[in-house]
Parts: sequence; structure tokens; C-alpha cells
Amino acid sequence: MSLSNNKALINNENTENEIGLKMETQMKDLNSKPPVTPTPTPTHPPSHDYSSNKDDRPLLKPESTESIHEMEKKYAAYVRNDVYGVMGRGELPLKEKLLLGLALVTLVPIRVVLAMIVLILYYLICRICTLFSAPNREDEQEDYAHLGGWRRSVIVQSGRFFSRSMLFVFGFYWISETYRIPNSQDKSEAKNQTEEPERPGAIISNHVSYLDILYHMSSSFSSFVAKRSVAKLPLVGLISKCLGCVYVQRESKSSDFKGVSGVVTDRVKEAHQDKSAPLMMLFPEGTTTNGDFLLPFKTGAFLARVPVLPVILRYPYKRFSPAWDSIAGARHVLLLLCQFVNHMEVTRLPVYNPSQQEKDDPKLYAENVRRLMATEGNMIMSDIGLAEKRIYHAALNGNNSLPTVLHQKDD
Repeated sequence: MSLSNNKALINNENTENEIGLKMETQMKDLNSKPPVTPTPTPTHPPSHDYSSNKDDRPLLKPESTESIHEMEKKYAAYVRNDVYGVMGRGELPLKEKLLLGLALVTLVPIRVVLAMIVLILYYLICRICTLFSAPNREDEQEDYAHLGGWRRSVIVQSGRFFSRSMLFVFGFYWISETYRIPNSQDKSEAKNQTEEPERPGAIISNHVSYLDILYHMSSSFSSFVAKRSVAKLPLVGLISKCLGCVYVQRESKSSDFKGVSGVVTDRVKEAHQDKSAPLMMLFPEGTTTNGDFLLPFKTGAFLARVPVLPVILRYPYKRFSPAWDSIAGARHVLLLLCQFVNHMEVTRLPVYNPSQQEKDDPKLYAENVRRLMATEGNMIMSDIGLAEKRIYHAALNGNNSLPTVLHQKDD
């Protein structure tokens, strides 16, 4: 017994010595680091960095004198150029304040009530059409897009009508649509093909606002990629399932989950081969811009190696820009409802049939479609992406450190 006690005491002493040595080493390391001299910022409170060690790089270096003008030039794809200024918080002229106040007490309440009526009516239609019907469950997805017969017909036709009605409530009383005709070279090539154009598997569109979804619902009632949390939202959740949305859950670690890219590829192939299957509507930029730029395309929409239909959306404006670029969602919706008239221009390009080289190289396929859309839509091709947008938003919000989301994998 005494021998075992002595061993225990020796082990405890060794453990305490090890802990003491580790603490002493850590203290030496801390003391060896040079003291950090805070940068004087008289107009801003000191910021706190709650990020991990990987995220301790400063957004703007202390010695950096990067002005707002330089930042807007660097992140031009996300800069707002309307009357309301940066983040919709600019100083407004007296005339604009009067118009805004008038709309807040007259136009906004009417539009909110009408929008809720439209949403509830379509939800009730979807609820009735899906009664006693089990959703399609596959690869952690759940949807009613594969319903047949009168149920699917009612869901699609009423969905297109109510989507256009919602745009009308938001002030888009008319939408200008242009259909581009293939040039002579394309026509000569088309003669060697079948008379009926090959069915596209997906619609490819630039992404400017959440309003893009309403337009594509009204025109083609196509499926989208959405966050999994959307499926659980009141009213909207059931509607998204009737659309056949592909849900993304980035934190999912399930071994049998193919990932959004694999599900989208399967759905695009299915839509290309089966006319009764819903088309996929994809925004390969991965985020919204101010509409004047076109970001690099992700390749997920082009992995299926099937034809796609490019569509270009523009939102001309005089006062408030409907683009959802660097403005909070609630503020954007409120200011959009306050604008008496909103405008949308749509350019629908011919179906893009990939060459064999493009089929073998999805990056080449994506880049060629992007260049075509930039040329036809008179947009500037930018080389920045979602990461730069997060940096720009963090800087606008007065955050002096890189957001932790920069280190998350983008799907």
C-alpha cells in the first residue's frame, strides 16, 4: 500500500511539474510577443475580434489609407449608385424625403396587404393540390415537383399567375422582354440539326435581386437551389417544395449526401431528357451584384454537359435600384415598396448547345456562356466573387477583421 501511495505521489508531482512547465512556456511566449499599439480611431469604438486564429488577419491594414472611393472602385460590382447611397443610408434631398414619407403612409400598407393576399391564396392552392399526396424524397430532398395530372397543371399555371401578380404589386407593371435571334452563322449550323431545338436542361441567369426568382417563376416556373431552412418557413416552405427546389445544407456531414452539385446535375439531365420534369433555374455567379457586372461562373450548372438557356435581367431605375447588392434585406424591401414604379428588362438568348470540347471541359463551357451573356447584356466581366462581397460588407459595417465565413467552403 505504501509503495502504491508513493508512486501516486510521484506521478502527481510529475503531472504538476509538467503543467507548471507548460504554463511557464506559454507565459514566456506571450511576454516575448511585441506589445500591440492600438490605432487611434476617435470616431469609432474599439472593435472586438471573436474569430478564430485563422481569422485574425485585418480587413484593412492599420497603415492602409484606403478611402471609400478606392474601395468602391475595387468592389465596383457591389456598389450602389442610386439616390439612397451606400447601404441605402445616404443623405436624401428634400424632394425624396417627401416622396418617401408619402409612400410610407399610403403605398406601403396597400402593397403589404395585397402581397399577403397573393401569398396566402397561392399557398392554399398548393395545400389543396398536395392533399393526400406524399412528397418525393430522395437524396435528402423533398418536393412535389413530380406530381402529375391536373394537380401539377394547377400548381404551375396558378404559380406563374400569382408570381406575376406579386411583381405587379411590387410596382413592376410591365416587363420588357427581348428574344435574341441567332445570327447567320448559328442559323447555318442549325440547318444541320433537327428542326426542333434541343431542350435545355437549365436556365442560366445573372443574379441581381430576390426579384429574379419571382420573374423566373412567372415565366417558366423552374426549380431553384435554396437553403434547407426555406423548406421550414411558413407558407413559403410548401411553395418551394411545389417548385421542386434543391435544398442546400452546408453543415451536413452525412456520408450518403451527394452534395448540391450532384443533385443539381441529376436534375438538369432529367429536365433535358424528360419534358414533364421541371427546368432548373441556376445563378452560376453564386451571389447578387448591382446588375452592371457579371461575376465568374461556378461550374455546377454545366457539369451535366447538356444545352442551357441564357437569360439576362436588368433593372433600370431613376431613384431606387432594385438590385440587392450591399443593402440590408428589410431596408431593401421597404424602399422597394415605397417606389411607385419599378422597371425590369429581360433578354432571352437562344439555347446554347455546347461543343464536344465544352462538354469535356465544364470550366470552358461556363466561361463561354458567361462571355456571351456579358456581350449581349452589355455587362462588365469582373474577377471578384462572394468572398470579396463579404469583405466589402464587413468594411461598410465598420468591422476591421475578416469575417469568419470567409473560411467556410462555398457550395
